Amino acid sequence: MRELELVVVGSLNMDLTVPVTRLPGRGETVAGAAAVRAAGGKGANQAVAAARLGARVRLVGQVGDDALGGELLAAVAREGVDVSGVRQVPAATGLAMIVVEDGGENMITVASGANGLLRLTDLDLTGADALLLQLEIPVAACLAAARQARAHGVPVILNAAPYTQGLEELLTQVDLLIVNEGEAAALCGGGTDPAALLALGPRAAVVTLGEHGARGQDASGVCQVPSFPVHAVDAVGAGDTFCAQLALAHAAGLPLAQAVRRACAAGALATTGHGAQTAMPTGDQVERLFAHAS
Repeated sequence: MRELELVVVGSLNMDLTVPVTRLPGRGETVAGAAAVRAAGGKGANQAVAAARLGARVRLVGQVGDDALGGELLAAVAREGVDVSGVRQVPAATGLAMIVVEDGGENMITVASGANGLLRLTDLDLTGADALLLQLEIPVAACLAAARQARAHGVPVILNAAPYTQGLEELLTQVDLLIVNEGEAAALCGGGTDPAALLALGPRAAVVTLGEHGARGQDASGVCQVPSFPVHAVDAVGAGDTFCAQLALAHAAGLPLAQAVRRACAAGALATTGHGAQTAMPTGDQVERLFAHAS
């Protein structure tokens, strides 16, 4: 695919990750291994993933004016992401607390900090091939960004995660909606059929199914795409990698089934290493997995 330019409006968090042999139950304490601190947040993760995959990426968001904020900006910039649109504001930087068990399943709690204070007025979409949004920032900020993108003819991709209420107007501005099964059920009142998601307003919808791949639907029909068999060790960041690759494939004009298959490959590769951004694959790695699987 040609080099694409992606604008990501989203969150930046500092991730604190603790590996465990099994996830704790309600009210339970489980001993873990050494904690790891790393750059994260769905916005930053998806921006880094897209840059690794070969796109030019601009990230728009907020961090605090504390030490963690500066550390986050430096980490994301090192990945080749343009962070000139990320402001430092007088607030705490977002923080994510992550527990990962053997086999890759995880539990995550997020303290929004500066992310929750993001307000958006003018958004520079010059040269952008697509706008990618998530819901770790206020819905109002997402809606403002989506409206500006629609006005400029820039496709809008929304990863509606984590699920929140009040998305009715935003969904009417979306070209491609990406959710997991839990988010789909919350949006549709229990169902996970992409057709039910399309009824909410987006032009296309994809539901990720974990190790079972993904299901999508647009005006051309329905596609069911299997996952790629890999040795998974950590699923943190896999969904963000899937979203970044799907956004780029969609912006490049690939048919939905082809775009989803490419996203499944990228997401699978992201589970083969530890951490979110540190495990994200390059475009060449995705191509090699395709070649091996074909």
